[in-house]
Amino acid sequence: MVHVRRRLTANFTILSNRLAQRPGSAVTVGVGAYLLSVPDGVPVSIDALRAHFTESGERLARALNELEAEGFLERVVVREENGRIRTRTYVHDVPRADAPAAPDGSAPTPAPTPAPAPAPVVPAGACEEARGTAPEAVQDGAAPGAHPLGEDAEAVLVSLRVRDSRLLLSRRDIARLSPGVAAWLRLGAEPRSIAEALAADLPPPLTHRPAGLLAYRLRTGEPPAAVPPPRAAVPWQACDSCERPFRGHAPPTCRECLASAA
Repeated sequence: MVHVRRRLTANFTILSNRLAQRPGSAVTVGVGAYLLSVPDGVPVSIDALRAHFTESGERLARALNELEAEGFLERVVVREENGRIRTRTYVHDVPRADAPAAPDGSAPTPAPTPAPAPAPVVPAGACEEARGTAPEAVQDGAAPGAHPLGEDAEAVLVSLRVRDSRLLLSRRDIARLSPGVAAWLRLGAEPRSIAEALAADLPPPLTHRPAGLLAYRLRTGEPPAAVPPPRAAVPWQACDSCERPFRGHAPPTCRECLASAA
């Protein structure tokens, strides 16, 4: 290969080799290059990307999730002044974890982060009345293993992509959703039943973030009922009077012999 280069003075985009030479899906590289080339304010929803690319919505959603997992993309849910909740997307030319230091040696100035949406006011004891126990407070973004049943909850969330490829979650999404799954596990729900409930009846065009849909189901849905343990079989024994076999407990006398003796 021989490069034939021209000096561009307009209509060009600078890409890092980290993105341009990223191994794996070419769709992910293309989506990342497109997001860096468009100006601020351009919509980057799945519908908007489908209007530009020929790939399916599932492949585009997977590309966005991979970019977010690697730090090129950051999606933050914010509440506007009118109360409407929107997702604000930040695109980084260099992954946030690999951001270089400023020329003077000081740390780079981070991009402004919107203030988190205020949590709804829940009356004291409401969780205890509804669930029988109050959920533990887990810091957003904490490691899933930092709370009880964290590893089991993480395994449930990772298994969702096997049931539906659109449910490929980033590490941040798994860390944020694990406490809700762990709460269902503490209530006795089986991991397989939780995965089935979260992945059931998904809309055909999954235009929103799968993590938001899963968070809504964990917040508003009921955990699957725990499977009751199997009942112990009543043992066989022989009647002391007629030696007829029957199922029952002590005394070892069948119903016919008890009725005749009465």
